[in-house]
Amino acid sequence: MDQMQKKLTIFTPTYNRAYLLPQLYHSLVHQTCKEFIWLIIDDGSTDNTSDLIKSWIVDNKIEICYVHQSNQGMHGAHNTAYQHCNTPFNTCIDSDDYMPTNAVERILFHLGQMPQYLAGLVGLDADKATGTIIGTEIPKELHEVKLNELYQLYGVKGDKKLVLNTSIVKQYPPYPLFQGEKFVPLDYLYLMINQDYSFYPVNEIFCIVEYQQDGSTKNIYKQYKNNANGFAFSRISRIRYGITFKERFKNAIHLVSSALFARKIGWLFKSDKILLVFLAIPFGLLLHLFIRYKIRQ
Repeated sequence: MDQMQKKLTIFTPTYNRAYLLPQLYHSLVHQTCKEFIWLIIDDGSTDNTSDLIKSWIVDNKIEICYVHQSNQGMHGAHNTAYQHCNTPFNTCIDSDDYMPTNAVERILFHLGQMPQYLAGLVGLDADKATGTIIGTEIPKELHEVKLNELYQLYGVKGDKKLVLNTSIVKQYPPYPLFQGEKFVPLDYLYLMINQDYSFYPVNEIFCIVEYQQDGSTKNIYKQYKNNANGFAFSRISRIRYGITFKERFKNAIHLVSSALFARKIGWLFKSDKILLVFLAIPFGLLLHLFIRYKIRQ
């Protein structure tokens, strides 16, 4: 069965995670429904990732597409994944995560129930250590919802798993690549999609999450400093599209801090809410000093 006959691509960006990938591989091999393609974007790994994946391709237990590129960071790997994805829908499962055995079956079921005008599904993540969902469930009365409304109006907490309509994703520009940096927050793309489309909420677990010591979540302060332009870029859109004053002002504070780390005050003038940004300068300076303190610790 070729790529166009399957509805779902599961893509995985990976960098030197050969020691973790077998967990995800085995969860995909044991899916109750095999109607998917596993697209692996190897972001310049120097371990035995390539040999491992090639052995799985030879085993031919699931359909695997393997793409190797020079190291660009997580967002660059997402750019490449969307370029290579030709199925109607896609979802990202990180190299340190895995899927419940019925996840693909349930995703395809809900895609069949979803109105065609929506951008995709928003489902749940669960924590491997506790077996409980990350954050809170989605209000059951919602039949479609925009992502920022989910968090800012309905008070939903925690990471959620998106299944995206590939043709809709390809309507939007790729994540920018900043020289010397390896990270742009991924929610930039989701926020852009959110301006034009809503999502179909599903209170089912699509992904089991295990946060690693070398992952971006565990190293957020260093990520913040080392990828200041990427963070500043994402704050511009969050200020513009925030639906509450609190959300816009919080991101204005972060924009000031990121501009200081990037040593590019010009970032402050890229916002369409200049007055708000200037009001946030004292608080942004305090945040900047706080993050420097946390990094030294």
